[in-house]
Amino acid sequence: METAIIHKGRKSGTVVKLSRIGQPRVPKLLQECRNLLDRDTFSKSDPICVLYTQAMGNREWREFGRTEVIDNTLNPDFVRKFILDYFFEERQNLRFDLYDVDSKSANLSKHDFLGQAHCTLGEIVGSLGSRLEKPLGGIPGKKCGTIIVKAEELNNCRESVMMQFCGNKLDKKDFFGKSDPFLVFYRSNEDGTTIKIEVYDWDRDGSHDFIGEFSTSYRELSRGQSQFNVYEVVNPKKKGKKKKYLNSGTVTLLSFLVDTEVTFLDYIKGGTQINFTVAIDFTASNGNPAQPTSLHYMSPYQLNAYAMALKAVGEIIQDYDSDKMFPALGFGAKLPPDGRVSHEFALNGNPQNPYCAGIDGVMEAYYQSLKSVQLYGPTNFSPVINHVARYAASVKDGSQYFVLLIITDGVISDMAQTKESIVNASCLPMSIIIVGVGPAEFDAMVELDGDEVRISSRGRYAERDIVQFVPFRDYIDRTGNHILSMARLAKDVLAEIPDQFLSYMRTRGIKPSPAPPPYTPPGQPIQTQI
Repeated sequence: METAIIHKGRKSGTVVKLSRIGQPRVPKLLQECRNLLDRDTFSKSDPICVLYTQAMGNREWREFGRTEVIDNTLNPDFVRKFILDYFFEERQNLRFDLYDVDSKSANLSKHDFLGQAHCTLGEIVGSLGSRLEKPLGGIPGKKCGTIIVKAEELNNCRESVMMQFCGNKLDKKDFFGKSDPFLVFYRSNEDGTTIKIEVYDWDRDGSHDFIGEFSTSYRELSRGQSQFNVYEVVNPKKKGKKKKYLNSGTVTLLSFLVDTEVTFLDYIKGGTQINFTVAIDFTASNGNPAQPTSLHYMSPYQLNAYAMALKAVGEIIQDYDSDKMFPALGFGAKLPPDGRVSHEFALNGNPQNPYCAGIDGVMEAYYQSLKSVQLYGPTNFSPVINHVARYAASVKDGSQYFVLLIITDGVISDMAQTKESIVNASCLPMSIIIVGVGPAEFDAMVELDGDEVRISSRGRYAERDIVQFVPFRDYIDRTGNHILSMARLAKDVLAEIPDQFLSYMRTRGIKPSPAPPPYTPPGQPIQTQI
């Protein structure tokens, strides 16, 4: 249902935006395999592919679905597709098992195992052309071949329509002035063949007066301004009581403009890279890392809060970065050999090249830094924000988007400078995630979040909301399930990234690049149709 208000006057115009019929898009997965094991004596294998998924924060694998069986081949191209809901903010683990079907039994233990592969849905979507090739394993000493998984989006409609209407001679409902008409749109059925539009006179107290109604269809409206799109507004009660009643005015369609909405996935498929940077708080308020009470304490049995936050967010974002090289920074520590205080140092000790290989590389650099630096202070955010902003300012064509994760234990010391840095960064292709760890009060951080009041600095307001702050303690599972705690944290802090990403692209008028052409194996000619 959509509403639009036409202010004072019975003859006026308004612009209405409607989305066409269609459900949110979800990817469908297509599987093919090459060089599978041959388990049959007198013929080739008869493969089937079985997909397993995991619930959020749960290690248990559950069967999601099975493809059809393809007889006598080691290179199957399965036709049956798996349709999944896609969530950027979740780590959606997938497992593909291949079997050689030997009978009609539905029990997989009755069939020969051919191998398996693990990946995430984000890994597939984030691959070039949304095409991921993985080696099959699971049988010691055997080469099990490869599986190729492609993600295609369902072709649900993504059109939105901008329409402008004007009213003429609508019934006057206000005693001391003209009516304040507005329209309410109802979709009477799923295919959009009937659209009912009601006309009301707006009242401040909410007791809006019904003027009348009319019906149309998407097909009729799509004709644009014409004699067919002038509608009589009819009040059924008046029509039933008054023999000479004709109508309560008319509503005319003035314009009809169709626009195709693009999504986060369109940009990812077109090659946009998400660049992830982490900045870790090394101030003394974290406590001595050698003591179990420290937030930086490295227990042999479980991750500390910093490592959990880093791993939870990083393992999801890394799927959208092709080289998996991540800058890792620290702030608030005294550095060897001279003990100078730094609020922007490389965790790997190399300021010219602060990049670490994968999230595991970032974790290792973090652990090594704890052994070499001295925790100190104060807690300054602006240097690391400006560090990432310098890179984001150099690439504003939509090919890259930057996400900075700041993990901290305390109240910020350079609030004014940080606010200015955020306002400056709000016009750049970047987002900032701040995770608070430990028991401190983080009230000041809420101001940076900008959900309630847009952040400002020296009279300048942020162009858009780019900061998301959460305290990690709000997501810790009471039963001690750290996997669930990390999943909850990631889901919440990453949920806003696609919208922040799209807000930058839309305000800059940046369209997604075309997706690369379908993959053609080497040595095979590209087929064209004339």
